[in-house]
Amino acid sequence: MRAGSAFLAGVGSAAIVAIGWQAGVGTLVSALPQSQAAASGTSSSAGTSNAATPADASSQTATTAPAPSGPADGTYDGSVVNTRFGTVQVQAVISGGQITDVIAVKLTDADRKSVQISQQVAPMLRSEVLTAQSAKVANISGGTYTTQGYLKSLQSALDAAGFTG
Repeated sequence: MRAGSAFLAGVGSAAIVAIGWQAGVGTLVSALPQSQAAASGTSSSAGTSNAATPADASSQTATTAPAPSGPADGTYDGSVVNTRFGTVQVQAVISGGQITDVIAVKLTDADRKSVQISQQVAPMLRSEVLTAQSAKVANISGGTYTTQGYLKSLQSALDAAGFTG
């Protein structure tokens, strides 16, 4: 009888821990999209207004900041990214607030297969980036290292350009 009670107490404790775990994970998962959006910098207008509060409205005048003009046109170098199969570096060409070209300066080249994969993957990545106007595109299967290096280098170039698209 004592062993049965101990077993039921253990099962009950495990159930309580599991329910608590699920509640905690549910809270964490529901909070993720909000924290990712804030981390990506897609929406941030805090601190840009000098509007007066009701308490001191008579002593201050509201002013508006000039609208940001967007990224400057030009060619921006991405960082050199080391991968298992060599280094990757790209340049982003920005014109009229759009990504108009991505130039592969250096692609993985540790061996013949790396070169072959890079030659196949780079044009696909370029096309995806130009369509998405972002470095947030899907991985190219079979070219994971090249894809990751390419997109990381591209994102650094876009960051240098001030491109938020």
